[in-house]
Amino acid sequence: MPKLRTLAAALLSALILLTPALAAARAGGSYGSRGMSYSSQGSLGSRTYNDNGGQAIGRSATPQGQANSPYYGYGRPYGFAQSHPFLTGMAGAFFGSWLGSLLFPHWGYGYGMGFGHVFGSLFSWIVIILVLSMVFRRFRRSYGPLSASPLGGLGFGGAPQGAGFAAYGGGGGAASRALTVNAADYAAFEAILKAVQQAWSHGDLRALGHYVTPEMLGYFGEELAANASRGVENHVERLELVNGDVREAWDEGALQYATCLLHWRALDYTVRRDLQPGEPGWLVEGDAQRPSEAQELWTFARSPGGHWLLSAVQQI
Repeated sequence: MPKLRTLAAALLSALILLTPALAAARAGGSYGSRGMSYSSQGSLGSRTYNDNGGQAIGRSATPQGQANSPYYGYGRPYGFAQSHPFLTGMAGAFFGSWLGSLLFPHWGYGYGMGFGHVFGSLFSWIVIILVLSMVFRRFRRSYGPLSASPLGGLGFGGAPQGAGFAAYGGGGGAASRALTVNAADYAAFEAILKAVQQAWSHGDLRALGHYVTPEMLGYFGEELAANASRGVENHVERLELVNGDVREAWDEGALQYATCLLHWRALDYTVRRDLQPGEPGWLVEGDAQRPSEAQELWTFARSPGGHWLLSAVQQI
């Protein structure tokens, strides 16, 4: 029993020490598909935390529950504990009762009954937490996932009228109305995709600032600095847009938004900055000769009558 208590105390200490790291950890893909590790991030106005078929926004300047623009805000908590306080409390109650039954089996359970009670309550708590988790996820969804879209041909497909956008109108925190997107907007989205990828490959924050919101510029700057610290750089070259599908577009008055599913192919590879092409170890990841394909949801924002800027990127 003393050994068991020591082990339980060690597990509890490890849990406490690792909690900040786990809360700060964030899932995500990569910019291009390899070079930029991040969770889906950015702002979509009043729809920032809606379920639009992409990975949930993990980092944003828009406070949850408020309809702010992508130009200001204090950010959203990244960890599971902050996003799911009720489930966190339930899990804490379970861990407390579990450790208590191990360390002090005579408190209400009687000697020799600690382990039986532990595994019985373990099963019960798992069932309760799973059921509550499913119920909360169901009620948090404001509308269904994106509908399927064919990916044939090059460029933006479909008629440039934004048909069907009204179906996505619900769920926002602020009043919004459907926005019609035309051919000029499609051309702007494709141009921004290519310009952002090119500026990223060159590590040019000044150029990126012409095509992205200040919030996204900050995120990109963090990743470029992290790559520089590791001594690597990512290249996304010879980009070709395979298909672009505008999934929803809306007007919130001060800002207008459009979310597009972008499918492209490009050379996407990461190299060591201190080595020359062909030297051993120069290629860290990817393929500098054969293109790969990627799909992401990109959301663009603008002031009415202004130029579009990239305001959010979501993994699929």
